[in-house]
Amino acid sequence: MSNWNNEEEAREQIKALVADFYHDFKAPKESKENFKPGDRISYASRVYDEKEMQSLTDAMLDFWLTTGRFSDQFEKEFAQWIGVKFAHLVNSGSSANLIAFMTLTAPELGDRQIKRGDEVITVAAGFPTTVTPMIQYGAVPVFVDVTVPQYNIDVTKLEAALSPKTKAVMIAHTLGNPFDLKAVKAFCDKHNLWLVEDNCDALGTKYTIDGETRFSGTWGDIGTSSFYPPHHMTMGEGGCVYTNNPQLHRLILSYRDWGRDCICPSGQDNFCGHRYDGQYGQLPQGYDHKYVYSHFGYNLKVTDLQAAVGVEQLKKFPSFIERRRHNWARLHDALAKSSAADKLILPAPAENSEPSWFGFLISVKPESGVKRNDVTKYIEEHNVQTRLLFSGNLIKHPCFDQIRDTDAYRVVGELENTEYIMNNTFWVGVYPGMTDEMIDYMAQVIVEAVENR
Repeated sequence: MSNWNNEEEAREQIKALVADFYHDFKAPKESKENFKPGDRISYASRVYDEKEMQSLTDAMLDFWLTTGRFSDQFEKEFAQWIGVKFAHLVNSGSSANLIAFMTLTAPELGDRQIKRGDEVITVAAGFPTTVTPMIQYGAVPVFVDVTVPQYNIDVTKLEAALSPKTKAVMIAHTLGNPFDLKAVKAFCDKHNLWLVEDNCDALGTKYTIDGETRFSGTWGDIGTSSFYPPHHMTMGEGGCVYTNNPQLHRLILSYRDWGRDCICPSGQDNFCGHRYDGQYGQLPQGYDHKYVYSHFGYNLKVTDLQAAVGVEQLKKFPSFIERRRHNWARLHDALAKSSAADKLILPAPAENSEPSWFGFLISVKPESGVKRNDVTKYIEEHNVQTRLLFSGNLIKHPCFDQIRDTDAYRVVGELENTEYIMNNTFWVGVYPGMTDEMIDYMAQVIVEAVENR
């Protein structure tokens, strides 16, 4: 028999034991003492403490499992933090992009509805799931080139990409560096286009337009985030779709929740008070509103277990952002002053921005005689993890084999910088768990890699 007097007392004792477990077995050792040159440095990692484990335990003890009180709490607090009216959790950043795009295909949007064959301007130098929803739906992605060393869309190509079929621009902010939001937003406003900001790699980035500063992801019609472990904050898996538009908010919920017309929160019935008195489509009068489907949707909700982790991560998030900026600046300074600087192109933040860096992009100048693959091989052999800029050039991948050179997509120009990135660019991490000693060692290894190759 336990000594617990009630459930609340039991929860507190269990969570206290979880905290003890964290400190005994999971807490990192003192970094300066623990890190030795040559130890493995990953490009990203989770940063957490006993608070996340206790919150996760609390949700587990509820055993509600699906979307519930922790999800509600996170959505409310995240919306307040980032500065939007509506935020909705989903099970991944890729799902967030899917929901964001599918929302714009809703017939309720009238002339602005994206239909099959309509075009969406984007880039090929990025992550595939920014583009995948367009291809799968039957819209036409229009690929334009990017700039180096910002690694974002070349806004001088936007007008050339425009056609009578253009309905939206959907692009990602690259590794924390925002694209030229002022120019892209002005272009979208001028031509009455939707703007979707894939903010999965830039959460916490600030951008200023005409004296007004906002977080990236909030300038467009819809923003998306990812909470996968390598990202700025984590739920393990998870993502978020956010907007200030009440109509888009309602549509996001429908597409996320099976495509249903009903707005009842999970576990509630007859929230609207009109469950049995409506007329929908060709259904009989009074058909149960809880089972009326206005769209071809999905079930992409997050679990409360994931949201419970996010609630505590959000409290730490401002400190994560500051550490990422510190690590990026320290690495940039070390490489800029190094003997290898003339063989590298170092990244540059966008004008009018204060990036929340996800990674540190480096391009190796081919005219220097140094090859990117030789450099990354050396770096990896010295236990520093590297990554490429995701797809490099998405249209060169096997997923395009069956649609290559068809009207399923369109390319504007030669994508010269996209090709350059595919062949010459890589990145390393700057996640908040990195110490100055780790950053300095990475810089040393990168310089050695360039000089030795």
